[in-house]
Amino acid sequence: MPEVEPSGVKPPFVAQHAIPAGVVATRWWWVRHAPVREDGGCIYGQSDIGCDTSDRVVFDAVGKVLPRNAVWYASTLRRTHQTAHAIWDAGFPRPGELSHEAELSEQHLGDWQGLNRAEFFASRPIAVGSYWFAPIDDPAPNGESFMDLYNRVAHAIQRITETHAGRDVIAVAHGGTIKAAIGLALGGQPERGLAFTIDNCSITRLDHLSSAGHSGWRIPMVNQQPWIADPSHAAMHQPAGAEVGTPDKLA
Repeated sequence: MPEVEPSGVKPPFVAQHAIPAGVVATRWWWVRHAPVREDGGCIYGQSDIGCDTSDRVVFDAVGKVLPRNAVWYASTLRRTHQTAHAIWDAGFPRPGELSHEAELSEQHLGDWQGLNRAEFFASRPIAVGSYWFAPIDDPAPNGESFMDLYNRVAHAIQRITETHAGRDVIAVAHGGTIKAAIGLALGGQPERGLAFTIDNCSITRLDHLSSAGHSGWRIPMVNQQPWIADPSHAAMHQPAGAEVGTPDKLA
C-alpha cells in the first residue's frame, strides 16, 4: 500500500538515492526558468526580461518532482523569480524564503545582448563541440566568457553547499548556469557541461557527496521534463545557447 499523509493525501514522488553511511549528501535541484517570449528573437543574456508562466500543467508537474523542506535560491533576474512563483501557484508549498543570488545569474553577453540570434550565429559560426555563443575562454565584448560564468557559479555552489550541507537545495536559474553546474559535477570540466541540453522548466539533479577526507558529485538526472509525455506542452521548449529556433521550436 502506498504511504498516505495524515491529511489522507498521498505524498508527492521525490527521486531519492541511497546514501552510504558516514556520507553527507547535499542535493541540488536545478530548474531552468520558463520561456522568454519578449526577446524578439534576440540574444538576452543578463537582460532582465520576463518569462511565460501560463502553462500551469508544466509547473504542477515540476512541483511533483521537487522535494519539500528545501532551501530555495534564484538568480537576481526576474524570470527566475516568476518561475519559482509559478511552481508555488500550481500547488507546491511556498517556502519561507527565496534567496536571490547574483552569482547564479546567466552569462553577461555584453554587446551581443540585443543582437538578432539567427544573424549572430550565421555571421559567427561556432565549431562543433562548442555548443555555446563562443569558445569558453572568449568573452563577449564588454561582457563575460563562459569561464567567467563557470567560475562564479562554482564559487556560489561551494559556498551554498557548505552553508546547507545535508539539505535539499532548489535553484531556479538559467541554461548557462546549469551547464556550468554540470561541468563542475563532471570533475571541473566546464566544456563538457556545454554538451548538455537544458530545456525551459526542466529539472537537473546534482548531488554533492562528502565524507572524511573525500568529496565528489553524483548526477542522478539532467534535463528531466515530467510533463513531456503530453505534446500539448511542446511550446515550453526554448533554445539555451547556440541554437536557433525553427517553426516548431520557439526562439
